[in-house]
Order: sequence, then structure tokens, then C-alpha cells
Amino acid sequence: MPKDSGIGASSKRREDVRFLTGKGKYTDDMNVEGQAHCYILRSDVAHGTLDSVDTSAAADMPGVRGILTGEDFVEVGGLPCGWQVTDRFGEPMQEPKHPVIAHGKVRHVGDPIAVVVADTLAEARDAAEAIDVSITELSAVVDMAAALADGATKVHDDLTNNLCYDWGFVEENKDAVDEAIKGAHHVTTLELVNNRLVANPMEPRVAIGDYDASTNDHTLYTTSQNPHVIRLLMGAFVLGIPEHKLRVVAPDVGGGFGSKIYHYAEEAIVTVASKQFGCPVKWTSSRSEAFMSDAQGRDHVTKIELAMDENGKFLALRTDTMANMGAYLSTFSTCVPTWLHGTLMAGNYTTPLIYCNVKAVFTNTVPVDAYRGAGRPEATFQLERVIDMAAREMGIDPIELRMRNFVQPDQFPYQTPVAVVYDTGNYQGTMAKLLEVVDRDGFAARKAASAANGKLRGFGVASYIEACGIAPSSLVGALGARAGLYESATVRVNATGSISVMTGSHSHGQGHETTFAQVVSDMLGIEENAVEIVHGDTAKIPFGMGTYGSRSLAVGGSAMVKATEKIIKKATKIAAHLMEAAEVDVEFKDGQFSVAGTDKSVAWGEVCLAAYVPHNYPLEEIEPGLEESAFYDPANFTYPAGAYACEVEVDPDTGKVEICSFAAADDFGNVINPMIVEGQVHGGLAQGLGQALLENTVYDENGQLLTGSFMDYAMPRADDLPSFEVDHSSLTPCTHNPLGVKGCGEAGAIGSPPALVNAVIDALADKGVVHIDMPLSPSRVWAAMNQAG
Repeated sequence: MPKDSGIGASSKRREDVRFLTGKGKYTDDMNVEGQAHCYILRSDVAHGTLDSVDTSAAADMPGVRGILTGEDFVEVGGLPCGWQVTDRFGEPMQEPKHPVIAHGKVRHVGDPIAVVVADTLAEARDAAEAIDVSITELSAVVDMAAALADGATKVHDDLTNNLCYDWGFVEENKDAVDEAIKGAHHVTTLELVNNRLVANPMEPRVAIGDYDASTNDHTLYTTSQNPHVIRLLMGAFVLGIPEHKLRVVAPDVGGGFGSKIYHYAEEAIVTVASKQFGCPVKWTSSRSEAFMSDAQGRDHVTKIELAMDENGKFLALRTDTMANMGAYLSTFSTCVPTWLHGTLMAGNYTTPLIYCNVKAVFTNTVPVDAYRGAGRPEATFQLERVIDMAAREMGIDPIELRMRNFVQPDQFPYQTPVAVVYDTGNYQGTMAKLLEVVDRDGFAARKAASAANGKLRGFGVASYIEACGIAPSSLVGALGARAGLYESATVRVNATGSISVMTGSHSHGQGHETTFAQVVSDMLGIEENAVEIVHGDTAKIPFGMGTYGSRSLAVGGSAMVKATEKIIKKATKIAAHLMEAAEVDVEFKDGQFSVAGTDKSVAWGEVCLAAYVPHNYPLEEIEPGLEESAFYDPANFTYPAGAYACEVEVDPDTGKVEICSFAAADDFGNVINPMIVEGQVHGGLAQGLGQALLENTVYDENGQLLTGSFMDYAMPRADDLPSFEVDHSSLTPCTHNPLGVKGCGEAGAIGSPPALVNAVIDALADKGVVHIDMPLSPSRVWAAMNQAG
């Protein structure tokens, strides 16, 4: 029987009540008394010398309180990069300054040039139009190969060239990989593009700066996935504000998908403007502004080679990738194509030799950083595409080829050749579960029916593995991370027995207020509605690292478990005192403390009240109160994995692809809330299929963004997607966190693109089509069919 509450129950998301009734409190809903508004004048050229910025006419416009330019930020730090990558020659990456407001040069369309603060947004916008900006336009570099060519225009004049780093992993494997490929029975080679994406969360970014001159305190309200990290980066590295004088509040946040992890210029701008102009200052991004100021995702160009023996056993894998950094290094941009990508190139397979080379390139485009999956989708896409191509070349069924090379259940823990150790998994199990769902045996009949209607039908599969809850801090620090990757929790028991849990994790759609309460209530044997989850305000919560990389339950939830275990331990002492029993004889179950072998018992509420009303209390042994904190730094990543299948129909006359069905079989370890997990997978699938079919960020040769609105950038709609078949019953619990959970938020976006592309290529195989780069738009599919024919 399904559980009604606690761990394993499909409890309804409690936060949805306020969201669905319009009572959510997002940053743009907030208005601070006396606030002004700011408008940011941005560059309309991709690359140029900023000769002058004349603000005199704008300063005299109605309602204007002040104007900021790059001159006002010359003495402060640039926006920091949080991960230093060392290249394959042992040298640190090239790391240019990222100015808060452009100074001297503009380097991409959307680079901030000036900020107008006025009584109203309309007045600020009008004044911005009066600013006289003189720019000497320079040639832009947009194509990565051209950016690396000798004599290419440099994005940053103070750098040697446009190469951020040339990274190799595992470098000592390189010669062995080269030899294995040279001597292999068969080598499949594929060149592909992982297309650039705009994150497009439902809520655009917002920032409000509020300075209190009486206390010298700064408050920043912002749409962030990790408020403590923003406080640290902006306070310590950019503006020099002591942390105890800077409060960062991230209230309800309407989606992030990675794009709200980073410290952005606008947060520093409103913080400085509020102090300088003596009023709270609010900035709200327009959707068009988001297209040219939010960090974008993906944008890799890769050549991958897979070597096999005569039986299709994988012998070696080699990849060469160019990864676009954009004009500046965003907060975690540098680790995405390296440590979050290269370490997953083994996939679900036992390939013994792997070498991954990545060249990170500066271009005159918007900065690129982590987007749902962050490196894992890029690794999975190239691996699962080359395996499908290899199966076709070798004449082996694509599922059979995967099964021959899967890590076997008795091989766990499995040491990969790319450093990471998979603690547990069952890839055969998820594939078997997938095949139960999809009715592959009936595909031939469905294909024939499609052909009778003039359509081409294809079936494609993909397996994936991802690394979630990036850890431990000691390891990532050695690899270049400039932050720890632990999580924190404080559990405060009130005198009447209700609970407040303060967490460093942040919720922006994941359902934390529900699932975290399920964990704590299950441990304490109390009602879920007696547990309140507090997050998003650095003045209320312990220092935490926020939410990204499917880490919330595996890392944040584990911190809660540790803190709650401390609560139970102290409460047991109090109960033992109340019952005049030895502590070792006291048992705790279902919210009741009892003495083993007797009928003595006290309820949870009685113990909580005694903690705060310590009459006849052994104060020399037990302190009053019942509140505990814990920090949890994982011993390893968690490794969710799965198998996906997609079935499509292609119209040969137009190239239009219709997704007929899509099934996902995932191993997420133990599941806290099945309904929320299913919703997370659905959302990930929609985003992954959106990338594969529709979405694409395009710049012209001058660095102009051609897809700068929803008129040009195609987002998936309901009628683009089928009903998804989702299963997570084939599970293997994580072995190194107390909940046995693995993470589920990014899986759908990782496994779905290669499954769809494999299905389309299967449909077009008889026409000689072997590959089409994403997105598989009708024009691309039609052109591929006709060119192959």
C-alpha cells in the first residue's frame, strides 16, 4: 500500500497552494518604501572600443536620481569565477577581469554600459536614451575555430589569445588511447554540435538593493539559487562589504535551471546604487534583456571516436571538444566542460581507456555556464550518439551493443578510467524495465502502419549516468573549486513540539518545503504540517551552498538527517530524565519515548516542553532548549542512471518530426516523494526534447543575437510533446548518504536528446542519413534527407 505521509509518500506540494492562488512572493512582487528604479543601457555591438559615455543630458532628465558608468566601478573587483582550471600542461587558465559595467571595451551585445536610476522605470528608460555613447566597432569573433586561429581578433587585449585553457583528461591515458584506436578492429567517428541554449526560467531575474545608512547594512533581494554564495562573492570579492553587513534574500524563485546560480552584475549595481543615491533601487529584467544578459548553456563542438573489437566490445574512447565560454568567465563556467563533463565520459560502460580534450574559447557572445545537467548532457549526447552509429556500422542491435558493454551489477563499486567511482547501479535492470514499457516487439507493425500513411517511423534508445551532489569539498578544492560543496541545516524544536528547519539549500520549483518536511517528520514520527522549512535568507539560515546539480536531498537532506539525529539524541536524554530511566533503555518510535520492557512512556510534545521549561532539570548534564545544527560534506557524488526510449514519425515531404511516445526508466535510489520525482522527470524531458527539436541560440558573424526573443527562439509547447511513461522502480540505493537518495532533477534533460536524435536517425536510415545536429527542425531534417538522397 502507498504511504500516506513521510518518506515514500506522494504528499501534495504544500507550496503550490500559495503559487496556484497567486500568493507567492517573488522578488518583483516586493517593493521597498521609497524605492527608485534602474534601467541598464546595454551595448548594441558585440565588440568595440568604448570611447566615451556622456551622461550630462540624461542626468538633467525628469526623475533622474543618478547615473552609474564603468568609471564608478574601476576600483572594485570584477565578477569572480568560482573554479580555476589547470590545463594539460600544468598552467592555470587565462582569467580576464569581468567588469561590473563595461570600461574601455564592450565585448558582447548586452554588455552593460550605463545605469540610470530614476523615480520610475519609464523615466529611467527615457533618460537612458539621452546618453551619448561613442563606440569604435571592432571585428567580432563568434565561431570558435576562427577565434583560435592565428591572428584572430582578441576578445581581451591583455590575454595571449582567445584560448581560456587546453584541458586533457586523463592525460596519462593519451598515448594508450591513441594506440588502442590505431589498432582497433573498428573505429566509429562522429562530429557533432551541442547547440547553445537560453535557460528561459518562467521568472526573469530581479534585484533590489536597500542600504540602511543608520547601521551601514546592505540588503540585496535577488532571484538566486544560492543566496549565501552571492553574499560571499559580491561582499568579499567585488564590493568589499563585510559579510555581517550584507544580507541576501532570495524569496520565492520562479525556476532557475542553473541560470540563477551565478553572481550577476545587476546585483552589485543595485547594491552600489542604493548607497550612492540614498534610496532602495530595483531592477527587473525584461525577457528580451534576459536573452542577452542571462548566462546561456551548452555550445560545444565535438569530434568523438569509439574503438571496438570484432564483437563490439568497447576498447577506447577519444574526444576533442571546443567549448564556448562567451566573452567572460561566468561563476562556474570553467568546470562545466571539464570536471562535470570529462568525468562522465565512461557513461554506463566498461570502456577501459578514455581521453578527453577540451579547448575553452572566448568569443564575443553572452557568457556560457551550467544549464540543467551542466556537462553531463554534453557527455551523454556525444557518447550515446556515437554508440548508436557504431551499432549501425557493426550491424549489431543498439540495445544489444549497450548491454554487452554495461558495467555489470557485480562490478560495483566500479572504478572508471576517468577518476570517479560508481558506488552502485543496475543498468541492465533499467534497460529491462524500459523494454517492459515500450513494446519494442510491436514496433515493426507500427512502422508499417506509418509507412502506409506516408510517414517514416523510428525508434531510438539512450542510456545515461550522471554525477550529482558534486563532492567532496577536499576533492573539488584540489581540482580548482574556490568554494566548499557541503550543505547545512539547523533544526529548531519549539516548546510545543513543532519544528522549524533552516536549510542552506534553496527551492525554486523542486518542492523542498514538502520533501524536506517529509524527511524530518518521518524521523520524528510527527505530522508533516508540524515541520516548517525556512530557506533563502542569509539572516535566518546557516551558511549553505544552495541548490544546483541535483544536490538538495543528497546533500541538504543529509544535513537535515544529521541535525535531526542530534535532536533525537538530546531528546532521548530529556525523556530518560522524565521517566527516571537509564538513557540506554529509552527507545524512540512514532513520536513516543518509552522504556524498554516497561509501560513507561512520554510523548514527543512532553519532551519538547520539558526542554524549554526545565523545572527539576539536571542543568549540569543537559542544557535547556532543543536546537541542533549540522553540516554535511559528501564522501562521493551520487550516480543516478537510466534508459530512455523515443518513437517518432517523420514527414518526408516537410521534415517535421512528431514524437509518438517517450518512456523513461530511471534509478534514483530511494525516493522520498514519487509524485515530485515524476514531475521533475517530466520537466527535464520537456527541456531535453526542446533542445533536440526546437531551441537554438544563433549569432551572426558580427555577434548580433538573431534569436533574441520568443519570436525567433522556439520553445517547446504542449502539443510538441507526448504523454510520458515514467518509471523509477528499478532502484539501487546510494551507499554513502543516510537517505540512500541519488538526485533526479536533471535526468530528463540528460537522457532525452540522444534518445530522440537516435529515433529520428533510425527513421531516416534507409535514406542514408547518419547524423543531424540539434535542433532537428523541419528544415534541417528535410535538407538531410534530400542531401543524402
